[in-house]
Amino acid sequence: MPERSAAAPLHLLAEDADDLQVISAALQDAVAKLGDIHWAPAARQLTIALNRYRWEAGGPTEERVRAGLQLGSVLSVQARKLRRDAPRAVVELLAVEFEPAAPPGGAILLRFAGDADLRCEVECIDVLLTDVSAPWPAKGRPEHEE
Repeated sequence: MPERSAAAPLHLLAEDADDLQVISAALQDAVAKLGDIHWAPAARQLTIALNRYRWEAGGPTEERVRAGLQLGSVLSVQARKLRRDAPRAVVELLAVEFEPAAPPGGAILLRFAGDADLRCEVECIDVLLTDVSAPWPAKGRPEHEE
């Protein structure tokens, strides 16, 4: 049985663009099913359940963990190149970015492989990332072309 890393589960809160960059790094190469993306307009929240690669674990052990990403203070959400009629389709998250507008608002962009994205207009940056499961062995380390 592979040795588990001692890295603690992540619980990160982003309240500014610098904080959001840390969450983006932790979520690079996370995968999710489109059906695990939930927009609740009345609550002004976007929530995504993902399987993220544990970049912070380091060492020889390659792991993934189930995580929840929640964006608060969301005013609207626009999807591009994401099929709502395919809830079992898997998407790979590449980055989370912030485009400022009238402070403290702007847009949080979730960039996915295949040139797809979600654009969330927000009153302010209010993002939470939390690991919600024990890690399991990953099939391999995500790789990118230089």
